[in-house]
Amino acid sequence: MKVEQLFTGCLAEMAYYIESNGEAAIIDPLRETEPYIRMAEADDAKIKYIFLTHFHADFVSGQYDLAQKTGAKIIFGPNATAEYEIYNGKDGEEFPLGGGKITLLHTPGHTMESSSYLITDEEGNTPYVCTGDCLFIGDVGRPDLAVKQGTLTEKDLAGHLYDSLRNKIMTLPDDIIVYPNHGAGSACGKNMSSETFDTLGNQKKTNYALRADMTKEEFIEEVTTGLKPPPQYFPNNVRMNKSVNTSIDEVLHRGTTPLDSATFKEMSEQKDVLVIDTRSKESYTEDGTVPGAWYIGIDGSFAPWVGALIKDINQKIIFIADDELRVNEIVTRFSRVGYDNTLGYLNGGIQDWKAQGYEVDKIGSISAHVFAEKLAKGEMEKPVDVRKESEYLSEHVKGVENFPLDFIHQNFAEIDTDKEYFLHCASGYRSLVAASIFKANGVDKVTDVRGGFKDLKETDAPMTDYVCPTTLL
Repeated sequence: MKVEQLFTGCLAEMAYYIESNGEAAIIDPLRETEPYIRMAEADDAKIKYIFLTHFHADFVSGQYDLAQKTGAKIIFGPNATAEYEIYNGKDGEEFPLGGGKITLLHTPGHTMESSSYLITDEEGNTPYVCTGDCLFIGDVGRPDLAVKQGTLTEKDLAGHLYDSLRNKIMTLPDDIIVYPNHGAGSACGKNMSSETFDTLGNQKKTNYALRADMTKEEFIEEVTTGLKPPPQYFPNNVRMNKSVNTSIDEVLHRGTTPLDSATFKEMSEQKDVLVIDTRSKESYTEDGTVPGAWYIGIDGSFAPWVGALIKDINQKIIFIADDELRVNEIVTRFSRVGYDNTLGYLNGGIQDWKAQGYEVDKIGSISAHVFAEKLAKGEMEKPVDVRKESEYLSEHVKGVENFPLDFIHQNFAEIDTDKEYFLHCASGYRSLVAASIFKANGVDKVTDVRGGFKDLKETDAPMTDYVCPTTLL
């Protein structure tokens, strides 16, 4: 039996491809269908099942389009309902696949339909369990995303999660490999490991939530403490995952439309159109950008920031790319978090825009050493750290206030557009995103600190005492 973990770094998401004797199954597929179809074709296999561990909140999954193209059966656990045809598996139900089988284990807690999938190979061994968002490496799924007012609280869900872990997962063999749906960087847990798999036995030793002597009350307290509000796009993605959406092929066809500079300019000036600059940090700062554009670089945590910062899931979007060969990838990554209304890209890039004589916006940029010198001399009006609050509280430059990028829209009323701002983050990605939004919202004097806090630590800038971030949860 072939079992492949398919890791997507931008979303910290893991899908799975399983094949045995010409039959294949996909667990938690992404929006794009072609990679799975090609994998099955390479194995001369037919995709028989599409298993979902739950209705995902942090990305739009591709079960409907994939089923339409392959005829595969879409399988959820108990309690799932959708606008399209699904099969609700029962706890313990077995699904034959080639010479092996996949067994559904109902593991509610993250959501009530949440299920894990136990993989049995041709020899009858059970080498893997795909745990979805029930059990991560070093963490468990957050229990606050499926709360139903008046009927189901986060403590209720946490209690279900405790029972699922103790009765369904922790009873499996210690040498079984745990394959979760997410890793570090996902907002579906609090403190996930960067590892993408581990043995259950090692997780019992190292994962706080699997401590043998932990009571249910202690577990509920642990997993509900320190939860931050989820990104604003999460409910939209859950809704989309229960619905029939525009096909990914149509989204890609429309979004990859080349727009000449004149057309792009006309569209960029429309109030209901947002320009996103996806280029590298270097290209963005050196060459400038289209006035009013937001910077969200494709080589950073692109999709989660798109979802966190663009409030309207139906927002009309046009974009700028470094390389036209990456246009398809960019539209795909917008669509992974449900932003399907991309209308095209700047043909010829920013160089053609400038060749037409059109105006560009530029963000100021200084080194960490220059920042430290200016700070020491009192030459800064508004030095700002845009990292998460927990990062800031862990360690920061003295005299610098915290203004997390995650909540930039909610807190923008605090910004004085007449002041000059100097922004830094951990390494320089988030600060450019924030600077571009400052600029687009009327802050004319905004400067990015290259290299961010990482480089600032190598200067003489005064630092607060370090506090371990895990103690701040």
